[in-house]
Amino acid sequence: MPDPETDPISVRLSKLVELERIGIDPYPSSWGVTDLAADLLEAFQDDGPDIECRIAGRVVAIRRHGKTTFSHLADRSGRIQAYLRQDELGDSYDLVDHLDIGDFVGVAGHLFRTRTGEITVRVGEAALLAKALRPLPFGKLVESEDGDRTYHRVVDREFRYRQRYADLAVRPEARRVFERRSRIIRCLRNELERRGFLEVETPVLQPVYGGATARPFVTHHQTLGIPLYLRIADELYLKRCVVGGLERVYEVAKDFRNEGIDRFHSPEFTMLEFYQAYADYEDFMALAEELLVGLVGELTGGTEITYQGRTVDATPPWPRIGFLDALAERGVAIDDLSRSALAAEAKRHEVEISEQEREGKILEALFDHLVEPTLEGPVFVIDHPRATSPLAKAHSRDSRLVERFEAYLFGREWANAFSELNDPRDQRRRFEDQADLAATGDLEAPNVVDEDFLRALEYGMPPTAGMGIGIDRLVMFLTDQPSIRDVILFPALRPEDGRVTEGEDTDQPIVEDGVDL
Repeated sequence: MPDPETDPISVRLSKLVELERIGIDPYPSSWGVTDLAADLLEAFQDDGPDIECRIAGRVVAIRRHGKTTFSHLADRSGRIQAYLRQDELGDSYDLVDHLDIGDFVGVAGHLFRTRTGEITVRVGEAALLAKALRPLPFGKLVESEDGDRTYHRVVDREFRYRQRYADLAVRPEARRVFERRSRIIRCLRNELERRGFLEVETPVLQPVYGGATARPFVTHHQTLGIPLYLRIADELYLKRCVVGGLERVYEVAKDFRNEGIDRFHSPEFTMLEFYQAYADYEDFMALAEELLVGLVGELTGGTEITYQGRTVDATPPWPRIGFLDALAERGVAIDDLSRSALAAEAKRHEVEISEQEREGKILEALFDHLVEPTLEGPVFVIDHPRATSPLAKAHSRDSRLVERFEAYLFGREWANAFSELNDPRDQRRRFEDQADLAATGDLEAPNVVDEDFLRALEYGMPPTAGMGIGIDRLVMFLTDQPSIRDVILFPALRPEDGRVTEGEDTDQPIVEDGVDL
């Protein structure tokens, strides 16, 4: 058992009990806040009027000097020093003796500048707002090159992912990532709204999964007595909206794919999907350029994106390369796209494939291995093979291809768009091909034909373009974060106790930079 005299949680718990004994509520209901630390620091002037203030925040530093105490409080805007004196606070000063770093405190008073030059709140009223029983992993204060004082980083990445609340509490830079994430999504929403798009909501639980090729999560509805799938994409429901006359629609939504986890993939992720009637993939290439340039300008004031030491310029127009042309440039024979010919090419280029993989998967494996790592971008990969794109309109000039593009940055796709297939006869044939793949053991192919979606198409869908943007990956690039877990507040991880449910994939490692997660 921990020693109650030295164990930090036991010590803090004893302080809490003592606070209650002397009549101080360690968890009051509220504290009226009227100011933020950053605003006060900006407003103070040595020869200006007296500034009264009322703030609250977490204690991040305490220095006691007899009957006076200096403390730094951190709120969402920054941190500010508070000066507390026993002769001014009277009995309220008792709480100061029981404070720990991490506690939440409210103070009211007026601003002044100390002899050391620091703008400080001279406290006339103080209240404990929440006693922290567990010490946060604050490190030592360090001086950066520009003289700013910051807390030393929490370097254990697994700790940061598992206890994001603690990570956010001690690392302002972590909070800034998620503030910027919110800003990115807001900017995308605003731009689509400006263009006349309507935000809609579509089902998360679906009787038939589709809109992508991915292994789904399966659940069961007790009342209906049917299996349901967590959506893998929003596409098929959003196109139903277009059929119904909602000509420009979008959704920011959580999607779920029961697949591998690595630096760029998470089983739960956020997608922005939007669809526009009477447009095609050429129109959406221009839109993709405008969206990214607008985001970069909003965040940086320029056009350059720096990610992990690499910098690209997002200024349009971006280069366009054909999917098959890119493979041909790397020595892949593309005249024959039969399975046997593609399997031979995969073997020749030392790309591993399974016996079950058909033409589309082999082409994607060749592209991922030979082409994708070279696409520093921004660049469009256009005109994808029909076998890789069951929901895209056939290309007008080459029956082997479809009107589709993927947008790449730093060797990774961040957006995917089609001229949407709106011929219900062709769509049925492609659905049936996917069901055949599922019957042969392809866990990513939809196992049934979506008859309701086909019925919707039979009512008629106008020419339509659609695009999906992976929000998490885009945020990674625009905040310079190395892992998708760094931009998801609470990412999926193995249980801390190591216990897992029996299953065929539970022995697969989840490793990032040598850390088994």
